[in-house]
Amino acid sequence: MSTCVIFGGAGFIGSHLARRLLATGRFDRVHLADLQGSELDGGDGVSASITDVRQGIPEDLVPEVPEWIFNFAAVHREPGHEAAEYFDTNLAGARNVARYAEAVGCPNIYFTSSIAVYGPTMGATDESAPVCPVSPYGGSKYPAELIHEHWQATRPGRRLITCRPGVIYGPGDPGNILRMIRAIKRGYFAYPGSPMVSKSYGYIEGLLDSIEFVMDRSEPLIRYNYVEHPTEPLGDLVRHVKAHMGSRAPVQIVTGGRGPIHPVRVKKAARPTHIVPRTLIDMGFDFRFDFASSLTDWQRQAPEDFN
Repeated sequence: MSTCVIFGGAGFIGSHLARRLLATGRFDRVHLADLQGSELDGGDGVSASITDVRQGIPEDLVPEVPEWIFNFAAVHREPGHEAAEYFDTNLAGARNVARYAEAVGCPNIYFTSSIAVYGPTMGATDESAPVCPVSPYGGSKYPAELIHEHWQATRPGRRLITCRPGVIYGPGDPGNILRMIRAIKRGYFAYPGSPMVSKSYGYIEGLLDSIEFVMDRSEPLIRYNYVEHPTEPLGDLVRHVKAHMGSRAPVQIVTGGRGPIHPVRVKKAARPTHIVPRTLIDMGFDFRFDFASSLTDWQRQAPEDFN
């Protein structure tokens, strides 16, 4: 029986990946290991466990040797946590997942890092850019990458795929993009800075496409950025949302105190993120979605998100 284990499997990316893997039949069993239960638990081909990656992971988590481990478990929301929490979870989680893979003999790991490892990206930034994190989240993610890379390098035949995604959005996620959509719909959205600031985002279905794409390759180590290509200015994203929603609400360039938005998030929204997924481009990956088409697909899947 072919099995994979998804650490962080009850989260946004983990849940969507589980559904995709079950739909495509890539594995006979998908095991979701998370601190909380999953609505997918009990379905055909799905098992689940309450698992804390900060603690030792039992070798009998699943009866078979998993073909793949997906490590999405992380503390990532900014703001929302003390600095030490990012390191306590993200580094301990990386070590324990690598130890589990070592103990059970799993040959393949897919790990999600973050574009936060680059720090501020004033210009176009691809995988060749130096790592310079400025936040506790980014500062915890880069050494977590190195822990996984050590696991991969210590024995021939192991494969590691490290993805550095931008902000991922889509059906069921109440994050930045949905907040922007609802603010525009309600008429209180205001640019936190210039409408021309570059903002790189990744649609969940495109990310899943990339996961399957790189899994089917043969390189022992792949490190890649995931955002939709090309990156668009914030003003264009707003125009796409307004066109999709049929909104005529005015948009200003000052917050005016009208929206209940945390000041740290305002600063983050004003900061440019211009990420280039050069590795995928060079590999010939097909980016199926731009921002406008992702909104259409999102509403098709989850119209309730737009109500």
